[in-house]
Order: sequence, then structure tokens, then C-alpha cells
Amino acid sequence: MKRLLRCIALVALAAGLAACGPPRKSVFPPTVTIQQMSVRPDGQWHLVLRIQNNSYTGMTFHSIDGTLQVADGIPVRLHADFKRDIPALSGDVTTLDILPTPAMAKALAAVAAKGSAGSLAYRISGSTNATPEREKETKEKPRDFDFHGNDWLSPVPGIPNTYR
Repeated sequence: MKRLLRCIALVALAAGLAACGPPRKSVFPPTVTIQQMSVRPDGQWHLVLRIQNNSYTGMTFHSIDGTLQVADGIPVRLHADFKRDIPALSGDVTTLDILPTPAMAKALAAVAAKGSAGSLAYRISGSTNATPEREKETKEKPRDFDFHGNDWLSPVPGIPNTYR
């Protein structure tokens, strides 16, 4: 009986000590989407990318490296270096200019001809480089977080060459 009580006391003591440590905040991959896209007079696409921090801790985002595929066309590379401190469960934007392939420009022109009733499917994937808040304190190296997403772009009524 004494042995059982000692074991229970030891387990309770170990559980109590484990609870004394700092709470760990969960870190999850971000979501990246196109918040807005506009077509410039020279044919380049100006993207406003929204980075949604899905973690329960703030993160400092350093870069994005990925691809954008419109309809079933050939993907184009997305790359940008920046520094954004994004709080827990919040989002922020960064901008990026790309040169679309002729097939991408043609697909977008077909959607623009339909007006606000048109939409164009896109797929965005890659990785973001970021440092979670608690890892900044321990001076750990930034990590890469993968993202994948599918969505649609539609013309914005009243604003030519702009899509959301």
C-alpha cells in the first residue's frame, strides 16, 4: 500500500513540475492567397499577396518562394524578400510583380470580357520563410513553411484591369 501511495505521489509531483514550464504556443503553416491583382499597361501583373498567420504565436515572415498557375497553364515563379511581423491568427500583405505567360494573359482577357460574371481559377503553392516568436528569443534559424491553395479571381466592378 505504501508503495502505491509513493508511486501516486511521484506521478503527481512529476505532473506538477511539468506544468510549471512555459506554455508552448502551436505553430501552423500560413495561408497565402491573392488579395488583389491588377494588370499594368506594360502587361505585368501586380499581385497583392495576403499572408495569413494561422499560428497561436506571432511570426516574422522573411520571404516567399513559390509558383502561380492560372487555369491549366504553365506556372510562373513567385519570389519576394520582405520583413513582416504578423501577430497570432492575423494577416498582412506583400506585393509582387510577375510577367504572365501568353496563355495566362489570354485566359485573363477572356474573363475580363465576361465582366463581373467571369472568374478565373488559380493555384498558388510554395513556401514562406518565417521565424516564430519563441524561436526569435532562442536565436534559432528561420524555417520554411509550405502552403498550397486554390481560389478564383474575378473582375472588380468599376475598376478596370483589377481582379479579386
